[in-house]
Amino acid sequence: MIPTPDLSHLTEQDKLHVYDPAEDTFLFLDALEQDAEDLKGEKPLICLEIGSGSGCVSAFIGSILGSTNTLYLCTDINNRASDCTHRTGRHNKIPLDPITCDLARPLLKRLQRSVDIILFNPPYVPTESEEVLSAQLGRGISGSWAGGTNGMEVTNRFLETVEALLSERGKFYLVTLDGNDVPEIRERMFRAFRLQCQIVAQRRAGIENLHILQFSRVNR
Repeated sequence: MIPTPDLSHLTEQDKLHVYDPAEDTFLFLDALEQDAEDLKGEKPLICLEIGSGSGCVSAFIGSILGSTNTLYLCTDINNRASDCTHRTGRHNKIPLDPITCDLARPLLKRLQRSVDIILFNPPYVPTESEEVLSAQLGRGISGSWAGGTNGMEVTNRFLETVEALLSERGKFYLVTLDGNDVPEIRERMFRAFRLQCQIVAQRRAGIENLHILQFSRVNR
């Protein structure tokens, strides 16, 4: 088993402002570990995590890929999350490059069809639209969970950009729950962008049924 990244450097104050790894994070790590050999075999050059939070997921995939030439880009709207991500990379000897921004907005033109691995554990909890707007503007910890209508308002914005970012051999991993309407997401991404999807992991966590979706191009 691949060890979970060491987050002992994060303080209690950090955890008041940045999402602390939970069941969805650990399911994400399990899915990536399950695909570890395939991911290493692809020799990815660019890995992009959206909403990196503590940096746990990016540090984990860095430990999977080992000593490579991979560039690990990590975005988050929360400046404190970017700081935690940087420190998590340093603490675990993985060269993470955090960028404080909205989703992948400043990277879209530079990274067109060049990202080999995209990772996104989005704010997927259904809330009022006003709550997700406030959370995104506030750029604090509520931005890590408040998802708006069907928990999909933030996710939908990013899904529109995935095809433009993903390399020909790329894989996109997305965390969802039942309330996000997984069949609709899969059908829409195939119809609009010709991205095929498989559910690579799922687990019940309390009242939630979590899924990890993996998307890739049909012509792979």
